[in-house]
Order: sequence, then structure tokens, then C-alpha cells
Amino acid sequence: MDLEIIKIASDTKNFKDVENYTNYSSFKNPLCGDEIHIKLIIKNQKVVDFGYQGDSCVYCQATSSLLSKKLINWSTFKINELCDYVKNYFDQKNDTLDEKWKFLEKLLCKKNFSKKECILLPFNALKKIVVKL
Repeated sequence: MDLEIIKIASDTKNFKDVENYTNYSSFKNPLCGDEIHIKLIIKNQKVVDFGYQGDSCVYCQATSSLLSKKLINWSTFKINELCDYVKNYFDQKNDTLDEKWKFLEKLLCKKNFSKKECILLPFNALKKIVVKL
């Protein structure tokens, strides 16, 4: 296991319940049982607060932690674009990242292809939110 993934997952600053959230989504991986719950406060099509909770593996936790920090002040349009990019990254088995998504390089790499479903879980939950807006 990559120590960098553990380090990212251990940052639990946003592992929290967001009171007065405006948007909520949850996803469960039927294969392994990982579960993620994401609550957002979105104002004027921008993320103002991001909290996540759930019972999941270190890859799902790392993805959730990273997204919860990075996506504050992002537009829902840009989040939708990111979710589509990540899904296509795994579907096409890419081995390089576009420059604007480099913050995901520890998660989106060839050695983590076997953890695809775990890494995609938070993206799937986010996608469910932003497509409704």
C-alpha cells in the first residue's frame, strides 16, 4: 500500500456532518460494501462546504478527503467536468493526466486501476448531485 494514499486518507478535517446542507448523495459499492455519504452546501452554483462520512477503504477515504479540500469554491459545472474526466480516465485506461487534474495524480495512476471502483465511489456520489442542478 502506498504511504501517500494513507497520508491523504488520514486527513479527516472534512470527515463531518454538514448541518444545513443543500445537497446530499450517497453511494454504496455492491462488490465490497464501501459506502460514502456526501453533504454539500452549494450557493450560486459553487461549493461552499463539503463534508463526507461513510464506511470505506483507504482509497475511497483518500479520494473523499482530497475532493473535500480541493472542491471548495468550485463551480458545479467544473465538478461535473472532473467527474466525467475521471470516469473516462479509468474506462480508457489512461496513464497520463491532463495538467489541470494533476492534484489527483496519487490516486489516478496505473497501479491503482484495480482500485477503480473504490476511487470512483465519491465521484459517483458527486456526479449524482451536480447532474440534478
